[in-house]
Amino acid sequence: MAKEYSRTSRVSQQVQKELARILQQEVKDPRIGMVTISGVDITRDLAYAKVFVTFLTIGDQTNEESLEGLNSAAGYIRRLLGKAMRLRIVPAVRFCFDETLTEGLRLSELVSGAVKKDREKLLASGRKEDEDNA
Repeated sequence: MAKEYSRTSRVSQQVQKELARILQQEVKDPRIGMVTISGVDITRDLAYAKVFVTFLTIGDQTNEESLEGLNSAAGYIRRLLGKAMRLRIVPAVRFCFDETLTEGLRLSELVSGAVKKDREKLLASGRKEDEDNA
């Protein structure tokens, strides 16, 4: 009988949980702020993990500064991850900014704008028909 999930996907989910806990409780870098881990991609040999993150920036913080803070703490985070998980090889962690949230918001605004234009055109054409019939 085949397994429902591959080992890499199970390890990926566990790494995501542990990284969320580590970033919330252990890492105290003021550059980082609030971090949300949206996904983790792990290579098949479990040597590298690409962690996709989004930030809630406070004040004049930028996403680039926060990402730089995370990547500079990657060695420390990897060590804490190794203590939390029982793996032969602890994956090297690399953080990447997740563009899907901002892209989704942009697309949603485009769709809302198109729907609004259609409504305005429909209302305008409906008024012209009413004036023609009168």
